[in-house]
Amino acid sequence: MTAYALTDSWTMTRRELARWGRQPVQLVVNLVFPVMLLLMFGYLVGGGRGVSGEYRDYLIPGMLALTMAFGLEGTMIAVTRDLDKGVIDRFRSMPMADGAVLVGRSAADMLQSALALVVLTGVGAALGWRVQGGPAAFLGAVGLLLLFRFAMLWIGIYLALVAGKPEMVQAVQILVWPIGFLSNALALPDTMPGWLGTVVEWNPMSHTATAVRDLFGSPGAESGHVWAAVVWPLALLAVFFPLAVGRFGRLSR
Repeated sequence: MTAYALTDSWTMTRRELARWGRQPVQLVVNLVFPVMLLLMFGYLVGGGRGVSGEYRDYLIPGMLALTMAFGLEGTMIAVTRDLDKGVIDRFRSMPMADGAVLVGRSAADMLQSALALVVLTGVGAALGWRVQGGPAAFLGAVGLLLLFRFAMLWIGIYLALVAGKPEMVQAVQILVWPIGFLSNALALPDTMPGWLGTVVEWNPMSHTATAVRDLFGSPGAESGHVWAAVVWPLALLAVFFPLAVGRFGRLSR
């Protein structure tokens, strides 16, 4: 039964990957957008007030975390488009494992997210950013980033299932922006008003960014955040994964 479910999920993953060939522009935009943000904040907007050392070294780990929060609209639009056109209803009428459509969609998104990390770290290296930790710390940081993305992804899938139509995605997607910018991805909480700094410090993405900086050996690092960078995404997954699966199971009933 497990092999059956994995086969169905891989079939749905290949379906989503085939979209890359048919819609390469969307893939390129998703990869280039975080690079543009990095260059804009690093050279046009960013000042690094209060950051000890190079602001670039503080910014790049934060941008990696920010990239994991952004770009969910592609997945959300794909899910709502399949819902709106009745594609998911047709899949559900076939002898297919429950949830294979969602697993395939999430697997394709995670592959794109991993590719985005490769591109952004490559650009960072070209700009002179260097990881101070060892290979194990680097892989740990990448793991935390992908775990955060996985949690955000299932929040997006659930919201897409609730929205139901592609036109509603833009309204829902705007909720992601406060999560991204009300964080320490771009600036130190100590430089913000007291109440705002408190909000920023409680943001799950801030814990991920801080833990990643710690593992990379970057400015703004604080020890003791790795556990929070693991617990927060797992807690979000514990809430939104069953919500998404349950919502999917109730479709067309």
